Amino acid sequence: QVQLVESGGGLVQAGGSLRLSCAASGRTFSTYAMGWFRQAPGKERKFVAAINWSGSWTYYADSVKGRFTISRDNTKNTVYLQMNSLKPEDTAAYYCAADRGHSGSVYPSAYDYWGQGTQVTVSS
Repeated sequence: QVQLVESGGGLVQAGGSLRLSCAASGRTFSTYAMGWFRQAPGKERKFVAAINWSGSWTYYADSVKGRFTISRDNTKNTVYLQMNSLKPEDTAAYYCAADRGHSGSVYPSAYDYWGQGTQVTVSS
């Protein structure tokens, strides 16, 4: 069992930056691929970024490519999402997720554990 706790969300002006963190419990964190997803009110949950177990592979949604960076520190059981050049359309609840399959995926169904989410609001 893995528990995930996100932090770092908040209110920021367009063009600003935030860094989200996702702290994981358990000794097997380093074997999991991790992903970030987001969900705006009334909309489905969408893929944002993924990273494999070692950090050697990352993948991004087109909408955030070049602005967001996913990274991980396996010594701290933490995955990060650095978000730069934020836009109002980035406003959503952001969720991290863990995939026991090691590789990462764009599909929410591939992930085994989810955090509770952290709200990001970007004002224009």
